[in-house]
Amino acid sequence: MTVTSETTPVSHYQRIGGASSVKAAVELFYDRVLADPELAGYFTDVDMAGQRRHLALMLTVVLGGPNEYTGRGLAEAHQPMNIPVAHYAKVGAHLTEVLTQLGVPADVLAHVRTVLGEVQDQVVATGNRPGA
Repeated sequence: MTVTSETTPVSHYQRIGGASSVKAAVELFYDRVLADPELAGYFTDVDMAGQRRHLALMLTVVLGGPNEYTGRGLAEAHQPMNIPVAHYAKVGAHLTEVLTQLGVPADVLAHVRTVLGEVQDQVVATGNRPGA
């Protein structure tokens, strides 16, 4: 007799190591972004401890972890900042480079890139979109 058990698919969040891995990625990400002269100005008057916490919660959701995010929506938080496509792309590049540095598998990176593409219109200022 063979005993089998149903297995729940493992989320990307679990695969990369859960909360501790997400926190490490967020720390490295903001270290990079704050050192980038083109991006650092967006965070001049931002509570970075809170910002890091928000991103960790959002990244957790993106990766299939528990949804405990209760902050503002992406558009509400970002549209007033008039973020151009070029800066959005730089932020996305910093995130994917950090995840790559941390050894995140290629399929998880592809998922993150897909989500970045899906939410771009919520973050990039309307007048800064191609064709706008």
